[in-house]
Amino acid sequence: MTVRSINRIYQLIQPDLVKVEENLTALTRVDFPWLSELLSYCFEGGGKRIRPAVTLLAGQFYDYDLDTLLPMATSVEVMHTSTLVHDDAIDKADIRRGRPTINKIWDDETAVLLGDYMFARAGQLAADTNNIRVVKLFAQTLAIISSGELNQAYNAFNLKQTRQQYIARIAGKTASLFCLSIDSGAILSHAPEPSIEILHEYAYNLGIAFQIVDDILDFTSTEKEMGKPIGADLTQGTLTLPAMLLLERFQEDNPVKRLSENRMARDNIKQAIEMVRNSSIIPECYRVAAEYSARASRRLHQLPDKPCRQALIDIADYVVSRKK
Repeated sequence: MTVRSINRIYQLIQPDLVKVEENLTALTRVDFPWLSELLSYCFEGGGKRIRPAVTLLAGQFYDYDLDTLLPMATSVEVMHTSTLVHDDAIDKADIRRGRPTINKIWDDETAVLLGDYMFARAGQLAADTNNIRVVKLFAQTLAIISSGELNQAYNAFNLKQTRQQYIARIAGKTASLFCLSIDSGAILSHAPEPSIEILHEYAYNLGIAFQIVDDILDFTSTEKEMGKPIGADLTQGTLTLPAMLLLERFQEDNPVKRLSENRMARDNIKQAIEMVRNSSIIPECYRVAAEYSARASRRLHQLPDKPCRQALIDIADYVVSRKK
């Protein structure tokens, strides 16, 4: 699928996604001009808006109430953006979505405090739903994401991680926010519990597939396509699926292994990227991502036959075909 096709998928909810954008713009209107500038810079960076989109789509199966769905769809996008701001500060990243990061233009302290502020605003938006289950889910998800980031930081340059540990890590780091996005949309539309379970399964597997493809693109894409330097995970010592397979296939003289022993030897990053690109590792990783994408959609047929169901299937297909 192309970028145009994701826009086609969004046609079903496009007017309401516009309202999400309007809500994001409204959040930048604060009395403190410097904070307003920071928030504007974050939200002008764009993004695919997949998380608010799936919140709205999940809500369309049953009672579609924009009074509660709209603040929640905005909340998950603010939460997602805040995690990116924090990630960039932690990783000392210079580029995000083709633009200098908050920490690059301002500083790490500003980025961390801005991320904290955005988490708080995301929580306020979740509370605006007046649904205690959704508010609890928001808090639980924030704890899961933070734990996942701590897990990733703790295991930096640890080459003894298993594939199961990798999946658990990206489940906390990425899939949990997809689950919040979908689950909240289902809950707020008064979906029956079996339907919430089906949508939760969809979101979990969608999130895993999404992150695996992200990890693939860190090896195969270009800085222009990704909007950030490639090889960033290797630089930070984050062991992703392509790097794990490279370690399995070349157990002796391996650039990932050498990088863990000497983190300043940056030539190993270039060599690792070349070795992954010139092997069957990338197709194998895409097969794994495609398996999770298929799992995401396998029980959706049990939900009401509405256009939103096909849209969710199309998003699962898009996730494994995207180039950025």
